[in-house]
Amino acid sequence: MRLLTLASVLALLPATALAQQASRDDAVYTGAISTRWGKAVTPENAWRSYPRPQLQRDAWQNLNGLWDYAIAKAGTPQPQAMDGKILVPFPVESRLSGVARRVLPEDRIWYRRQFTVPADWAGQNVMLNFGAVDYSAIVWVNGAPVGAHKGGSDSFGFDITAALKPGTNEILVQVTDPTSAGSQPRGKQILNPEGIWYTASSGIWQTVWLEPVPRLHIADVRATPNIDTGKVEVDVALSAWASDTDAVRLSVKSGGKTIASTILRANRHASIAIPNAHLWSPEDPFLYDLVAELVTVKDPWAGKPERDRAAYDARFTRGEADTYAAAQVTGAPRDRVKAYFAMRKISVGPGTVTGQPMLLLNNKPYFQNGTLDQGWWPDGLLTPPSEAAMRYDLEFLKKAGFNMVRKHIKVEPARYYYDADHMGMLIWQDMPSGGGEDQFLAGTSQSQAVLSSDMMSDQQAELSQMIGDLRAFPSIVTWVVNNEGWGQYDSATLARLVKGMDPSRLVNADSGWLDVAPSASDMFDIHTYEDVPKVPTRQADRAIVIGEYGGVGWPIEGHLWRNDKRWSYQVTTDAKDYLARYRRKFEEIVRQAKVHGLSASVYTQTTDVEGEINGLLTYDREVAKAPAEAFARMAKPLWEAESKPAAVPATP
Repeated sequence: MRLLTLASVLALLPATALAQQASRDDAVYTGAISTRWGKAVTPENAWRSYPRPQLQRDAWQNLNGLWDYAIAKAGTPQPQAMDGKILVPFPVESRLSGVARRVLPEDRIWYRRQFTVPADWAGQNVMLNFGAVDYSAIVWVNGAPVGAHKGGSDSFGFDITAALKPGTNEILVQVTDPTSAGSQPRGKQILNPEGIWYTASSGIWQTVWLEPVPRLHIADVRATPNIDTGKVEVDVALSAWASDTDAVRLSVKSGGKTIASTILRANRHASIAIPNAHLWSPEDPFLYDLVAELVTVKDPWAGKPERDRAAYDARFTRGEADTYAAAQVTGAPRDRVKAYFAMRKISVGPGTVTGQPMLLLNNKPYFQNGTLDQGWWPDGLLTPPSEAAMRYDLEFLKKAGFNMVRKHIKVEPARYYYDADHMGMLIWQDMPSGGGEDQFLAGTSQSQAVLSSDMMSDQQAELSQMIGDLRAFPSIVTWVVNNEGWGQYDSATLARLVKGMDPSRLVNADSGWLDVAPSASDMFDIHTYEDVPKVPTRQADRAIVIGEYGGVGWPIEGHLWRNDKRWSYQVTTDAKDYLARYRRKFEEIVRQAKVHGLSASVYTQTTDVEGEINGLLTYDREVAKAPAEAFARMAKPLWEAESKPAAVPATP
């Protein structure tokens, strides 16, 4: 098949359409730079990896590529003629989409494409899956509505079997995105980008794909390690309720060899012993493979007196678990998914400074040296140009001595966390901020925002969905609920909700500014952009962390998003001064770790982003402002062994 460059994609548009697009008053500024990966994007190679690595099936069909698109006003019918072609999965406003048009709250984005279901999928149900669509989507197949979804960072899917027909089928998607005119979770997107606020990213922005499944199929596999007991706790949920002959066979593998297995009734919990567990860490990111199969077993209760009563009384008991563990499988598996997990533990406990708790990894104090990571790209905006591009940032940070990334108020494609799991990078995952402009707290605020019930419901639903989507990835060790009071409300309740959903990870209720949930948060987090970082106040039962510091800016000519926008906390113009400023800040981090029991620090930031110039890398990822090895040398003292715990100093 002929490969098309982005220029070739644009050439597919009629000349009149190109002329109209160039002269539109809704054109988006797409910057003066791009990435080497963006230059290599084609409709044939746009995001080809399987998009859900923690629930992977062998059969699937990628729907990324050229779709028809149109932008019309709300309240108007479906456009009879489309405006042109868009490259999915890149946002409408991005250069890589081939569109680069502004989307207003009163606009509706329409997408359309045709597809054919493979012949060997006959007899199975077909799922239409979306990695993420920002913000609200309605989906039709062959003119029939198949579902709707609200949430800009969530994955979702619909069973479209009933709407399919032989031969060619058509998908139609309508998307609404109010961006900063609304109160929905959106992170740093804004209609008029300036300073620390970035170009909006509307519409489909992650992979779209088809997948054949049986009517009853595996919907979720949740594996939670417990290194203290040497077991992995596994929950398997099906797409619907199951019968007594529906079971799940779980197999744990290491190096391709099965080391543990069991059978359980469908929609049940399993506890599996992992012999001589190999623990995961950034230095040794060891992973176990997990295979879940939906199987049919001979009726375990057949022939028993009062068969139905016996089956009913055994529900959710040890007796039921033992019965199914010994059940006989008949026939081939009806569904099979592949996943993986790590044996690792994140907790808070006694540290290197007496009286000040610290973050522990696998029950040992472990300093987390991280960067603030926005995940924005000059050519794809919210969508990285490719997985290789996305992985490059993690590779650079590893070389530079960082072992943690704070994924800042953005949810990445699932492959990002897969790469972090395999490379050994800890992740603090932020919830994308929401709320209206007057619901953003200030640094001097003494109370939280008031939101309507609908706003709170949307925020909590997306928070829950984010955790559901990402909890399978062992690299994620902390959920960050609020950032600097942006749309912050009832922080303690949200923190308890998160901890209740996922007690295996830490919760950072409020990163920076108003700390109102000390009993529900595992850490006390300050932001300090002073020339020398401030010291967090000592805490008796929480770890202390610096959730943001740094911000040394250095504009590199020829690698700027635009020459008239150069925002940072401090500015330098040469390599020597840049490294000296960074060293002054970082040496204070090392001192606080040794003297005060600081557990983690987050440097702002991985890359320049649009008008911000305070990255370790330029926005196009072409220039490092200091060699990775220089950053790594400065980080090395963080992990030098202490001879004995230090006494806690006086409160600063």
